[in-house]
Order: sequence, then structure tokens, then C-alpha cells
Amino acid sequence: MSDAPTVLYLVPTPIGNLEDITLRAIRILGEVDVVLAEDTRTSGRLMQHLGLKKPLLSYHLHNEHQTVQRILDRLEKGEKMALVSDAGTPGISDPGFLLVRECLAKGLKVECLPGATAFVPALLKSGFGAERFTFEGFLPVKKGRQTRLRELTAETRTMIFYESPHRIVKTLEQLAEVLGPERLASVSRELTKLFEETVNGTLPELAANFAGRTSIKGEIVLVVQGHKEERRAD
Repeated sequence: MSDAPTVLYLVPTPIGNLEDITLRAIRILGEVDVVLAEDTRTSGRLMQHLGLKKPLLSYHLHNEHQTVQRILDRLEKGEKMALVSDAGTPGISDPGFLLVRECLAKGLKVECLPGATAFVPALLKSGFGAERFTFEGFLPVKKGRQTRLRELTAETRTMIFYESPHRIVKTLEQLAEVLGPERLASVSRELTKLFEETVNGTLPELAANFAGRTSIKGEIVLVVQGHKEERRAD
């Protein structure tokens, strides 16, 4: 396995600023036979910007179970492919897990390049402890949402969530109800883009801030300070 050639590369792409792509990522995208893209139009624009021409194959959340076997067949025959998402690192709240798992099960070598991802800059910009943190991704929209929120009440690590613009106010309000009105948090949106913004405050303050806006745009990363246990007197 260790001497086998890599057939699948997970390649992070910029989350906004097109300069945030590594030299290695550009080289790999230029060397593979096929690029598996979450949205071929979005990836096509990036490839054009980089001056690269490669076949793009659609691979996204709604077709991965139907296409994974055909992709595996091609990889087993020696084709090299790169998997990219619309932005950031594939496999983090994006398709990728299933294909990686099946490749490993068949003894096919997979490499993941380091690169852009939204939650790391949001975590560091929050000013909360980064020594221990938990990435929660998207909270359940309906079923299991309240249960998941209650499970987080005793979480002492810094918590990181992804959220959509139209749900961020509701999420902030619900977290305030469950975690308490004094809990500090940080909301980052449009990271690496022209109108990048990070707002810090208590959960109710942030909820009021965003509820008062006429519109909210951009991908959002919410960072919430962990529960601080009171020290017992000796």
C-alpha cells in the first residue's frame, strides 16, 4: 500500500480569495486525469483562472452514491483524480467521506493536501481558546436539534458551527436559551472576501445585531466559548 501510487487527491480550494491556493494544489490539478467537482461551473471558473484544462466530472451530495462505483472502477484502472468542493477542503461538510472510505477499503491510495478551510481562521479570530475545540458543523435543522443543543450545555471546549444566513439569528437565539445569556460567541462571515466581517459578543447581543440587519449574506462560521466550570474551594 505504501509504495502504491496515489490515485485520489483531496484538494482544498479557496473559500473566497483566489490567491489562497497552494502551489502544490495547482500542480496536482494540472497532473491528474480528471477533476471531481461539487459544481462543475464553479470549479470550471477556478480552473480557467489557473490556466488549467482538465475533464470535470460532477460529484456531489445528491449523486455520490450512484457514481462512486464508476469512479472506483476508473481509479482501479490507474486513472488519477482530484476531488474538489466549491470552496474549502472536500469532506468537511461537503462530499468526500464516502469516496475516501471506499478507496481505502479497496487499497487505493488517497492523499489530502493542506489548504483553505473556513473554521480555522474563524476560530483563531474569535479570541477563544484553540487548544481544545470541537467542530460541530451544521446543527440539525429540525429533528434532533433541541437534543443536540442540550448535549452541548456541558461542553467545555470551544464549539464551532457552520450556519446559513437565514438561520443564524434563530441559532443564536436558541443557543442563548440553552447555554445562557452570558455565553460569549463570535460570528465570522465572508471570510477572505472583500466584505469579511467578524463580530464578537454575548449570544443575545449577536442575535440582536443580526436580527436588526435588512439582509445577511455570505457563508457563516459561528464560534462559541465553551462552558467554564467553577473552581471548587479547597
